[in-house]
Amino acid sequence: MEVIHKIGRRKTAVARVYLKEGSGKVTINKKDLNDYFPTATLQYKVNQPFALTDNEDKFDVKVNVYGGGITGQAEAIRLALSRAMCELDQENRAILKPEGLLTRDPRMVERKKFGQKKARKKFQFSKR
Repeated sequence: MEVIHKIGRRKTAVARVYLKEGSGKVTINKKDLNDYFPTATLQYKVNQPFALTDNEDKFDVKVNVYGGGITGQAEAIRLALSRAMCELDQENRAILKPEGLLTRDPRMVERKKFGQKKARKKFQFSKR
């Protein structure tokens, strides 16, 4: 099996995932998964595609991720891994699609507009 390369995005985070057969080692930005994502919730998000498709400890994953915060990065990695699982076996698509793991979340931070305090908040209005 050759290396599968997929990209996942969430907010401003971009994750490039390289998947190959191995022992289940996940490396993110040259760090171990447990070092990069210290909380169990974020580790669960990254491992979710493997858990749902019964592929834990079957693949080595190398991830380059940048931009955004840690939650956005974890969800970007999850999307990229889900896409890689689908390329590996088309039957995985039927498992991952109902869980919403193949959907690119389009929600982004709204830009600040000029003449306002924030994106939607205005300066205080005085009638007189």
